[in-house]
Amino acid sequence: MGEGHEKRRTSVTIYGQQYTIVGEHPPEHVKKVAALVDRKMKELKNNNPYLDSNKLAVLTAVNAVNDYLLLLEKLDKVQKDEDL
Repeated sequence: MGEGHEKRRTSVTIYGQQYTIVGEHPPEHVKKVAALVDRKMKELKNNNPYLDSNKLAVLTAVNAVNDYLLLLEKLDKVQKDEDL
């Protein structure tokens, strides 16, 4: 591992489960990500009360990746518009 990339451990709670996230990002960032995942899981569960936790987790991941891809498309469009 390169210099300046110290691993940090951050404890978070997502959908009632405790996790320790190990990574290079500051704890504030990790907690923000966890809070967004927790909120999305609760939102999806509210709309789909019969989903079990595994299906809920997969649906949350699908939604997150979808949002990510839509943002990449918007970024690509903005970059292309700036090049004109």
